[in-house]
Amino acid sequence: MPEPTVRELFDLTGRVALVTGATGHLGSAMARALAEAGATVVAASRDSDRARAAADALPGRHHAVALDHMDPAALERGFADAVAIAGRIDVLVNNGHEPEPNDWSTVTAEQFTRHLANATGYFLLARLVRNHAVGRGAPASVVLLGSMYGQVASYPDAYDGICPASPVAYHALKGGIVHMTRHLAAYWAADGVRVNCLSPGPFPSEKAPAAMVERLKTKLPMRRMGRPHELKGAIVFLASDASSFLTGQNLTIDGGWTAW
Repeated sequence: MPEPTVRELFDLTGRVALVTGATGHLGSAMARALAEAGATVVAASRDSDRARAAADALPGRHHAVALDHMDPAALERGFADAVAIAGRIDVLVNNGHEPEPNDWSTVTAEQFTRHLANATGYFLLARLVRNHAVGRGAPASVVLLGSMYGQVASYPDAYDGICPASPVAYHALKGGIVHMTRHLAAYWAADGVRVNCLSPGPFPSEKAPAAMVERLKTKLPMRRMGRPHELKGAIVFLASDASSFLTGQNLTIDGGWTAW
């Protein structure tokens, strides 16, 4: 068999990628990247109108579904709808996220437990994709969204006097997702289903407090925040044959934060 070229390795033409949270700050950039690499994207959001708008904003012709990963029944319906309209799913990007703003000092037991349900949704959707791929006798690539905050603690002084600290439930959630990646990868490798984690560092939206952003910059070797397009290469790498021998790994894009 001839050696594939780099262009061929990164080419997603003919593949279908389901992206949850495709309307968001980072989700929209990753959906664009997959579309630009040739994939047909199924943009998912809890709001069907927002999902449709996200799909229409992508280059080429793409699809949209309503999918709430925090609701197991809605999750199954959304996945079934995605398969029905696109024919199959080859790539899953588990990016949807229901936030919890309260930090360790105020979060309730119910809020903490609810936040961890984001991981439940990631697992259930990933399992649906794995079962779908096995049923088709086809490979699949699953990407879970972690965070640098699933690997290291945040700095208290980055938030002090400006806004609540980075939520403890978020750290617990993302740490769990990083490790769930390893576990699923080990069990699904024999099925031809790769599972990897993409962990962004600081990629604040325009809604983030400016004073906090300035403090965060001092914590990075690169002394600046990430820009959404700086995840595009990573998501195409993980979704494509360019990473065909990679599974169970956590790719951290954080401007050097975790290198200190």
